[in-house]
Amino acid sequence: MSTLEQVLHLAIASSDGPIPGDDELAEMVRSADPLRSHGEVAQSVAEIRAHLFGLGPIDSLLRDPTVSDIMINGPGVVWTESAGRLAASDITLSSAEVDLLVERIIAPLGKRADPLHPLVDGRLGDGSRVHIVVPPLAVDGPCITIRRFSVRPVGLGSFAPRSVCDLLTDCVRSRLNIVVSGATGSGKTTLLNALGAAVPVTERIVTVEDAAELRLEAPHVVRLESRGASPDGAPEVSIRELVRNALRMRPDRLVVGEVRGTEAFDLLAAMSTGHDGSLSTVHANSAPDALHRLTNLVLMADIGLPAQVVLNQLAAAIDLVVHVERDSSGRRVVAEVCEVGPDCGGDGTDGLVRTVADRHGVVASLSRRARRNEIQQ
Repeated sequence: MSTLEQVLHLAIASSDGPIPGDDELAEMVRSADPLRSHGEVAQSVAEIRAHLFGLGPIDSLLRDPTVSDIMINGPGVVWTESAGRLAASDITLSSAEVDLLVERIIAPLGKRADPLHPLVDGRLGDGSRVHIVVPPLAVDGPCITIRRFSVRPVGLGSFAPRSVCDLLTDCVRSRLNIVVSGATGSGKTTLLNALGAAVPVTERIVTVEDAAELRLEAPHVVRLESRGASPDGAPEVSIRELVRNALRMRPDRLVVGEVRGTEAFDLLAAMSTGHDGSLSTVHANSAPDALHRLTNLVLMADIGLPAQVVLNQLAAAIDLVVHVERDSSGRRVVAEVCEVGPDCGGDGTDGLVRTVADRHGVVASLSRRARRNEIQQ
C-alpha cells in the first residue's frame, strides 16, 4: 500500500464518524492526487477497503483464483503456490502488518494467538483453511499458512483418464466404501469432492471434518465440523464424537474429510455395519500403505485387538483405495486405484490389495463390486 493509501486508511480508521462508501473514498483519493487515472483510483479504493474490512495486503491474493496456497513466514516476502509451483509474490509485509493480520484472522474465530496458545487452526469466511504459529514456537515471527479451495468444482476428468473416471463413478454409485490416500497437498479433498458429485441426488450425505472444506453440490448435505477447547472454557468436540453422532442422523452416505486419529475405529465400525458407500481420506504414501496407516490409527483407540486382526477387518470393510499424487508438473493425478479384500487375488499387504487402475487407465476388472451389488439386490 502506497503512502497515500496509508494516510487515508489511518485517517478513516482513527475517525469516529461512519466509514465512507466507495464514491466518497474515490473522491478522497482524487482530492489528494488529481492526476490519478480512473483505474488507479479504483485500485486505491480497493486497497483501502481491504485494510479496513478484509485481510489487507493479501486480499488481492485471496481474490486471485489461480492461487491455491498463501504462506507468510513472518515479516518479509509473501509466498504463494499456483498450479503446483511455489513463487515469491510482489507483496512484502512488515512486522506490524503481520501482527495485525493475525488479529484480523483470529478475531472472528473466537480464538487466541499468544505465547500460551501459539498454535491456531481455523478457516476463513470463504472456507479457506488457515494455520497460524506465533512466537516463541515461530522463531522469526508469526507464520500464517492459508490453503484455499477452488470455487469452481473440479471434476474427475482433471485427475484421471476417461476409463478411470467411469470406473470410480460406477464404484461410488454402487455404494462401495472408498478411501482416498495421498500426501499433504496432493489433492485428496478435491478428489473427494469430485467423487461426491457421483452420489445420487436422492441420498442424504453427512460430512464430518476438522475444518469444513468439502463443498458437495448435492441437495441434501449436513455438514459437521469439530471444535477445539476454547480459552473461555468451551469443551472440545472431537472428530470421533462427531462420527458417532453422524451415524444417528440417518445418513445414506457418511463422508469423513480426513481420518487422522482414533475416529478411524468408528469409521471402520460404520463401514462394517451396513453404512455402505462411505468416503474418507487418509495421509499415506501409497494405497497399500493406507491400510497400514489406518490399522495404526484404529489401534490408537486401544480396542485390544492384534494388528493383523484389525488389518483383516479393514480389508473386509474397505472396497477401494484411490491414491492421488502430484506429477513433476505439479498436476494432481490418480496414481493408482486398488481393490481391497481378503479374496481379491492381490499380492501387496499380505495379499489384500490388487491394482485395478493406474494413471494411464484401467488394468483389471473389479471382483468385489459385483458381490456388493448382489448383496444390495
